[in-house]
Amino acid sequence: MNSFADELNRRLVDLREQNLFRELRRVDSPQGVRIEFGGQAFLNFSSNDYLGLANHPALKAAAIRAVEKFGAGAGASRLVCGSLAPLHELEEAFAAFKQTEAALTFSTGYATAVGTITALLGKDDVIILDKLVHASIVDAARLSGAKIRVFAHNDLDDLEAKLKWANLAKTESGKRKAEILVATESIFSMDGDAAPLREIVALKEKYGAWLMVDEAHATGVTGKHGRGLASELGVGNRIEIQMGTLGKALGASGGYICGSRALVDFLINRARSFIFSTAPVPAAAAAAAAGIQLVQSVEGERLRKELYAHIGEFNSKLKTQNSKLGSAIVPLILGDEERAVAAAAKLREQNIFVPAIRYPTVARGAARLRLTFSAGHLPADIAELVRALKTLDLGL
Repeated sequence: MNSFADELNRRLVDLREQNLFRELRRVDSPQGVRIEFGGQAFLNFSSNDYLGLANHPALKAAAIRAVEKFGAGAGASRLVCGSLAPLHELEEAFAAFKQTEAALTFSTGYATAVGTITALLGKDDVIILDKLVHASIVDAARLSGAKIRVFAHNDLDDLEAKLKWANLAKTESGKRKAEILVATESIFSMDGDAAPLREIVALKEKYGAWLMVDEAHATGVTGKHGRGLASELGVGNRIEIQMGTLGKALGASGGYICGSRALVDFLINRARSFIFSTAPVPAAAAAAAAGIQLVQSVEGERLRKELYAHIGEFNSKLKTQNSKLGSAIVPLILGDEERAVAAAAKLREQNIFVPAIRYPTVARGAARLRLTFSAGHLPADIAELVRALKTLDLGL
């Protein structure tokens, strides 16, 4: 046991020396634009709770009602002891929201990616990934055993070259019909930029590929009624697999797949992270359903307008790497890990919490402060953030 602990401590020393050591911060308040930890209150620019729904009265009330009627836990996986009504109500609401035939929810977004990709692809298939897709999609691709190809971020020429290669490999394999899956995000989680979905859809159709789009950071905040970027661009019905999470703008937790009835039925039977996981708790499902209802309401539209007003105000004061994008995610790329950690610490000294994002979340040498905005912020909060950032030597 001592040798085991010694080895782990040696590895931890290495992480600290590289400025890659992380630790959990206990938060003693609800998630919101102000959080408390270590006995102090901080203005929070770290959360993906873009519309401020994580502590919204409507979501809390829905969760409480679900607990009172269905209890705290689901008991087992949905195929073992039955599938609780709140999960069916959530999936019906999601399919209607995304305008697809059906939807299926998973315990986490990570489980969604792993279960879906490994169910659909095998060793004779090909998966083509945008270089900056989420780690869950990368891990799922590796677990599937499919041949992996990576195209340069949002580079349509490189994507087409990979599709040409995959199409040739498919026809020359002499084995069963191989499938080609392209996977991308709609709004990218670390840079806040958007994928050229119309063009990607056209390319996947040209080469007979399937397309999976992760709308985690677009659902609730982008497009009419917050349906996402695919809906806004009018290509939702041409995307085979729409993926996302319930724990960002929707204010709850879990992951989802939206698509055809055949896709959902197949995943129920073959997605291992669905089959072999205890079902999400009733409270989370009910809260997410309330979130879907809210983002489509008049209040949801008001919250989106407030969010984008804050983004516009910030971008008018500081010219950042993506100030023209109008995204709720604003990266301040500093490069060096030590510099990013030091900048985050200086902001905490001013009672502002912004995380330093480092390898392996981003590439080595691409460490950054990742700012995220919420409809719950006030104009004074944006002004305070701008003032604090100007005190740092970041070249803004």
